[in-house]
Amino acid sequence: MTENRTEGAGRIAVGMSGGLDSSAVASLLAEQGREVVGLTLHMWKEGSRCCSIEDVERAKYVCEALGIRHFVINAEELFDKTIVEPFIEQYVEGLTPSPCIKCNQYIKFGPLLERAMDLGCTRLATGHYVRTEQKEDGWHLYQAKDKSKDQSYFLHRLSQEQLSKSVFPLGTWTKDEIKAYAVEKALPVSFRSESQDLCFITGAGHAEFLERMRPGLSQEGPIVDEQGNELGKHTGYYRYTIGQRKGLGVASSEPLYVKNTDADTNTVTLGARATVMDQQMKVHKVLWMHGPSHSTFDCRVRIRYRHEGAQATVNVTGDNAVEVIFKEPQFAITPGQAAVFYDGEEVLGGGWIGREC
Repeated sequence: MTENRTEGAGRIAVGMSGGLDSSAVASLLAEQGREVVGLTLHMWKEGSRCCSIEDVERAKYVCEALGIRHFVINAEELFDKTIVEPFIEQYVEGLTPSPCIKCNQYIKFGPLLERAMDLGCTRLATGHYVRTEQKEDGWHLYQAKDKSKDQSYFLHRLSQEQLSKSVFPLGTWTKDEIKAYAVEKALPVSFRSESQDLCFITGAGHAEFLERMRPGLSQEGPIVDEQGNELGKHTGYYRYTIGQRKGLGVASSEPLYVKNTDADTNTVTLGARATVMDQQMKVHKVLWMHGPSHSTFDCRVRIRYRHEGAQATVNVTGDNAVEVIFKEPQFAITPGQAAVFYDGEEVLGGGWIGREC
């Protein structure tokens, strides 16, 4: 149904982290006879999983092994201003942000794509597991063949211009097939475990990162039930996520989950699982890949990366706002996370989940 453009002549850039996926992309394109140029973003200090100086060195090593040129783009200041600072501020406000989505929109398909064009490349290829197809009305984005690695959720805010200049060769591959390919071609990469942590946050976790970046943020506050009865104490509301069950630090005769975190009162509210289920939500700053043809329509909606999606009715309430009513209640709808809309495997668009239900 869909195709991933890897054929043709001309110079093509590959966004490289030194990891398995991007290295495989560079190798695949070089095998097709393309003139491949490796580009690596240096966005963070030591310890990152994809954008530190260590990753730059790994990418450089892979490019040398493949016999292709390698360039480094320093985006530390932009990354800090556009991704890290908003991430911190959203957590301080009591939201749960999704910075990887913004990084793709503003960094990886921003300065990286611009540098590729400056070098005379026809396209920028990345190791994302998604598929694209050009139709009469523009470019369409689809889930990858390997649903366990599909990254369409993270790319739902890309513009038509960004999609038109991008190539995703791994969309029709599975992760196991890419691993086998890397072994067959003796690519100089290690099969590192894929952490779900953010690239700029290491083993200590997001709470320690926030406290280091915002000294004095940690303040003791109450953990309460829905009636306001105090169950215990915490040392920072930002340490808790809606739907969290483990590590609550309270004793209870029944399982309790985080229902709400209130930055203004420094309060964490717990409740039974049923109280953390919601059937509707409001989504703002929606971007459509292709605008809906009706003000009300049904589709599948994902409310977090590992959420398979649930059927819902979407009511368009403004130019960039919708109300979503699920067919069945959903667990832990979290303000600050992205809601992404799908028609089958196709991405329709997405936006940010608001505090209002």
